[in-house]
Amino acid sequence: MLYDVRTYTCRPGTIKKHLALYAEHGYEIQSRHLGKPLAYMQTETGNVNSYMHIWVYQDAADRAARRQALQSDPEWASYLTKSAEAGYVVSQENRLMTPVSFFTP
Repeated sequence: MLYDVRTYTCRPGTIKKHLALYAEHGYEIQSRHLGKPLAYMQTETGNVNSYMHIWVYQDAADRAARRQALQSDPEWASYLTKSAEAGYVVSQENRLMTPVSFFTP
């Protein structure tokens, strides 16, 4: 399994607006191509302007195929335009992770 862990930071005071925009215009499209995320969480302590989500893939080829389909979707492109115009996100960190040998979910 391959876990795609993504952390985003929003401009102070905009995270609720950003998550509302994504919920209305992005989540269904992204889930259609990537499947449902393992987790989608907002930070409660620490940097409260950040959130993270985790997508699960069989392997790198599965991830590449699903993400290519997502990037080819005109509805996703429309969401990305809306998100960029809103300007809420200031940084993104992606980590691809694999489970250790002794752990099975």
